[in-house]
Amino acid sequence: MSMTTRAAVCREPGRPWEITELELDEPKANEVRIKFMAAGMCHSDDHIQKGDAQMRFPVVGGHEGAGIVDAVGEGVTRVKVGDHVVCSFIPACGKCRYCSTGRQNLCDEGKNASTGEFPDGTFRFHQDGEDFGGLCVLGTFSQHAVVSEYSVIQIPDDIPFEIAALVGCGVPTGWGSAVHLAGVKAGDTVVIYGAGGVGSNAVQGAALAGAERVVVVDPVEFKREMATVFGATHTFASAKEAHDFVVESTWGELADHAIITVGSLHDQVIADALQVVGKTGQVTITAVGNGWVDEHPGMFIGYQRRVQGGIFGGCNPLHDVPRLISLYRSGKLKLDELVTRTYKLDEVNQGYQDMLDGKNIRGVIIHEH
Repeated sequence: MSMTTRAAVCREPGRPWEITELELDEPKANEVRIKFMAAGMCHSDDHIQKGDAQMRFPVVGGHEGAGIVDAVGEGVTRVKVGDHVVCSFIPACGKCRYCSTGRQNLCDEGKNASTGEFPDGTFRFHQDGEDFGGLCVLGTFSQHAVVSEYSVIQIPDDIPFEIAALVGCGVPTGWGSAVHLAGVKAGDTVVIYGAGGVGSNAVQGAALAGAERVVVVDPVEFKREMATVFGATHTFASAKEAHDFVVESTWGELADHAIITVGSLHDQVIADALQVVGKTGQVTITAVGNGWVDEHPGMFIGYQRRVQGGIFGGCNPLHDVPRLISLYRSGKLKLDELVTRTYKLDEVNQGYQDMLDGKNIRGVIIHEH
């Protein structure tokens, strides 16, 4: 048996998102079907649509999503029908080498993120005999989707879906970039490049960790203003202004950490970040794009500087997602303020244009049922 679902799909790189109806299979063993209520509009989906990142096409967009479990396959133990859940854009099987050593963000079950293919080599979305993969084997831009139980985390029923959706990618990726990957400590000086949906949470993570100076670099005035809401102590429109401030305020010792969360990684921001950190300083690269690390080894050897790449903020979703929700409920983590605008599914292309125009910290699709 199958059902029909309405979804935003991209048929080939460079084509806009298209709203269409797809056939959706029933969940198989260890799979669940989710009735999505909200989906976050992450920049990664735009990279896919633009052809800037590898993906199998056609694809159902969306990897941030929250909703209600409305069907389960055989053997499912993590959730049951009726549970409110958020999707983790990287699954956590709990059994592979990386999950079993506390590195769930590197779970082996995430291997098909760029194809949308299930481990048995099949797909759950179809149209006229053609298979559609869900981005990260999710596809939250669909009203319904079938996903692995490893990709779902139960949430309290009182958490708004539009808030919960963001805790599956953007929030832990940014927050964890500061807390886990950078390991920010009390009294540190941290420079964050890019204050969008991920960078705003890197700001929150650095502030919660006790950084003395949380310095944000972003050319968009609105994002700089919002960064102060999330805990930035100083904001600048250019990297040079930030560098000059760091030199002066640290008496030339420079920053302890630089975190790169710009919309699209490029050579210059990497160079700026390397120049702003001092002895034993670390540059954490979370942004994706086409930038290259082009620096003489002496820059790393003499001052013991480090460059750290990271995915999902180094988070363990089964632990960190509930913890972030708990911080939100206690008032220590701002999530409502991240949602600048909400959109209907039909408005997905407008939502991404607003993001590119610098109007949004995060846009969220509210599914209509």
